[in-house]
Amino acid sequence: MGYRHGDIQEVTLTRDCPAVAVPWGTATTLEAGRVGYISQQLGGTFTVMVDGNLYRIDGRHADALGLELDPSEELGMGVDAGPPTTVEAVERAAWRQLGTCYDPEIPVDIVNLGLVYGCQVKPLEDGKFRIDVRMTLTAAGCGMGTLLADEARNKLLGIPNVAEVDVDLVWDPPWSRDMMSESAQLEMGLL
Repeated sequence: MGYRHGDIQEVTLTRDCPAVAVPWGTATTLEAGRVGYISQQLGGTFTVMVDGNLYRIDGRHADALGLELDPSEELGMGVDAGPPTTVEAVERAAWRQLGTCYDPEIPVDIVNLGLVYGCQVKPLEDGKFRIDVRMTLTAAGCGMGTLLADEARNKLLGIPNVAEVDVDLVWDPPWSRDMMSESAQLEMGLL
């Protein structure tokens, strides 16, 4: 089960743990013994508040929080009959994967936030596929941009038969709240 808005769990770090400061995107290490509060656990990552600051911790380090990550939290592959072998099947898998990438401050995935402007799948000569994604951020100066783009790229590369992925951060058109899905607006209390 993922932690969403309003569900806070106190944890004490059991070991030094790599983290990324939110929203600056700078890498840091949180030391063992520090007390934190998990405000969000979605898409294979944790958002933890330590000393009033937010940090994103990759699910691979769940043990540092005294937790185990449910494998279903990491990948959104769904139940298909095997590796995708058509452009359409790869595109469906790609959208599912993108839907497992969450903004560390907002408990909504990047697809429902309206940050993904396009996802195009192209067949390669060897039977593999290339995925090109155009996405933006809620604010141009957000330091988490590279982290979110890298997370999307890595999750897309995890799709069987995908050999190449390019995630392009774009700023035109600028993101606005009306790009959010109705369910995201409802989650955020905007409807």
